[in-house]
Amino acid sequence: MSGRLQGKAALVTAGAQGIGRATVERFIAEGAYVHAVDIRPDLLRGLENCTAHQVDLRDGAGIEKLAQAVGRIDVLFNCAGVVQAGTILDCPEEDWALAYTLNVTAMYRTIRAFLPAMLEAGRGSIVNMSSIASSVKGIPNRFAYGTTKAAVIGLTKSVAADFVTRGIRCNAICPGTVDTPSLRDRLSATGDYQRAYQEFSDRQPMGRLGSAEEIAALALYLASDESSFTTGAIHIVDGGWIN
Repeated sequence: MSGRLQGKAALVTAGAQGIGRATVERFIAEGAYVHAVDIRPDLLRGLENCTAHQVDLRDGAGIEKLAQAVGRIDVLFNCAGVVQAGTILDCPEEDWALAYTLNVTAMYRTIRAFLPAMLEAGRGSIVNMSSIASSVKGIPNRFAYGTTKAAVIGLTKSVAADFVTRGIRCNAICPGTVDTPSLRDRLSATGDYQRAYQEFSDRQPMGRLGSAEEIAALALYLASDESSFTTGAIHIVDGGWIN
């Protein structure tokens, strides 16, 4: 039985852990050949139908070299990003620059690098990772993160509008709180992991955090032809948090 991505090539950034890793595995299971990009490609060792690429997404030249090496892809999942805590008064210039570089500029660069070949083929699906902490909802102490993830929504809608007649679809995923290694690291940094985990869980209407696999399932839908009539949309998957 053929998978939903049978015969397609996909590229996933931040593919070694968390949502990125869950998506890499799901795409492979559905028949795709996956190029997984991460600063820790060793974590991807042993996966079949997958090539791991070590790229620092802050490096524009590195992204260009990646596109030249990989060639045409059918699916681009921009999953990489950074979460920073604090208000505008807690955000020095260097933190602002890092948030914008990883959360927005990296997507700008990967789309510019891979879109021309998609256009030449007349098809392609781009999936961008945003968040409910964006233009969707103001979340306290997430100034840089929320601002840059709002920019991702604008980027997504602009690309979708510009290329809708040329076979290109571009959509965004807006998760709530998802249980990932990155989140667990941030909870540990509070000094009281169990208390922080419980507080994060308690604020969810479902009483639990989301899973990386649940987000990967949505990424698969947006990557596949099942969503062929969907573009320029933001997809909220937050366990009912903003209802």
